[in-house]
Amino acid sequence: MKLRLITLMMGAALLSASCKKDEATTKNEEGKEVVKVSLFSWPGYAFWYLAKEKNLVPELELEITIIEDPYESFAQMSAGQLDVTSSTVEYGPIAADQGVPVKMVTYTNPSYGTDKIIFGPSVETAADLKGKQVAVLEGGLTQIYMGIWLEENGVKFDEVEYTNVIMDDAVAAMVSGSVAAGEFWEPFGGKVLSTLKGSKVMATSKDPYFKKTALLGDGMYMSSKFLEERPEAAALTMKAYFAAVKYWKENPEEANKIMADALGFSVEDIVTVIGADGSAKDGGIYPFNLEEAAKFMGVMEGEPPFGSNNEITRHWDLTTEWWLKFEMVKKAYPMEAGIDITPIQAVVDNK
Repeated sequence: MKLRLITLMMGAALLSASCKKDEATTKNEEGKEVVKVSLFSWPGYAFWYLAKEKNLVPELELEITIIEDPYESFAQMSAGQLDVTSSTVEYGPIAADQGVPVKMVTYTNPSYGTDKIIFGPSVETAADLKGKQVAVLEGGLTQIYMGIWLEENGVKFDEVEYTNVIMDDAVAAMVSGSVAAGEFWEPFGGKVLSTLKGSKVMATSKDPYFKKTALLGDGMYMSSKFLEERPEAAALTMKAYFAAVKYWKENPEEANKIMADALGFSVEDIVTVIGADGSAKDGGIYPFNLEEAAKFMGVMEGEPPFGSNNEITRHWDLTTEWWLKFEMVKKAYPMEAGIDITPIQAVVDNK
């Protein structure tokens, strides 16, 4: 994983050097800010499509791309080819350690049951996993989740072999028996359980520790160049995302259909992840509205639904602790090295 990240960053640097500055388009013919956004194909990130489809911030034109590997998105951001990406919330310490010019700008949703540790039929307890392969996304939250769960159940985090696979491949690996267990989010966990006889759920992100720490969740990242050179566009982009969450809460049936069509998912898969009624409580994640995210990020007073006010500081420390264990980072960095609250502060200030 570390070699893959370094290779991507080197490629990004070369790509950046080859790009002419005047090739970057920041406004279209109508004077709208053009912002390039990436996500991987998962319902929790589909709010971007809703913001675009409903033109929720008319001053903004979103160019949305599906990129299944988050590290590729970060590489393209480093190269100036992307402005914003949605991904899981643990990459900040890695970006700081590698000198990647990307900052997390807000936490967008905690996992609320969608993440599951699933055993194949050949294992019954955590101890049975010693020396066996488990499917995770190395350098991602799934690896930290698995490590914490193993240690809570009497197995050292480094007593298993981590197999780095994306979700589609992880399902195939479980069904074929090439891995003994894995961490899955929906709808992929459901595919394992319905396909692999004898597979079973051993833990979910609704378990008390993970709800309290809000360890498992998603965030929004922006390139440092975008943040520094286009702060107004950054704030508009943040505004558009949370406007989409608001629209979904008020029009869940229509919004879920729009997002399903955009991703090529079924509405049922969308509902499994984000819910059917807009309450944020009947799906596998809890989409934060602007106020909830602002409290989590410490730019508004009050308690968010998960964790405590300014929980992001504790989240940073927890993920850093685990990246040091996994040797994904060389040292701990202050939160400011990987997180920038300027855009969400601007949106809150201009409500």
